[in-house]
Amino acid sequence: MTGFLPGNLQPEKEEDRWRHELADFARTHQQELAALSWGLWLENQHNGSVMGIDLKPTPHFIYCPKEAVLKLNETVGSFLQEVVGIVEGFNPETEVLLVGINQGQLKVIEFVTDPPPPQCFETVSADVDTLLDRLEQGLQERVKG
Repeated sequence: MTGFLPGNLQPEKEEDRWRHELADFARTHQQELAALSWGLWLENQHNGSVMGIDLKPTPHFIYCPKEAVLKLNETVGSFLQEVVGIVEGFNPETEVLLVGINQGQLKVIEFVTDPPPPQCFETVSADVDTLLDRLEQGLQERVKG
């Protein structure tokens, strides 16, 4: 089934639907994603890695080392330079950064939350594993890579 995106006269392609589903999931779960982002940041000792979502074989969270993003950019002839800039400018204390991956395609989602991620982590009263389980379940129900 092909639909139309709001404000767009072009029909949505079935193979691009995952991008919109992922963005909608992120919009709906901003506070929990902010909490997870901060929790992972603390667990990984502020190593510069980025939270990602790999949609294959089923949607699940991954943690991408910054070096892997830089190497991928080199491999594709600096085609991902904009993504590298976003990763390098990422401030985990004030924003959330997700990189969605589906069959060789990327979707970058970046947003600011109020309250900021450290406070979201304190308020959710859940550890990282619980947040991962809860969000992955919702992700698998919402996003069909």
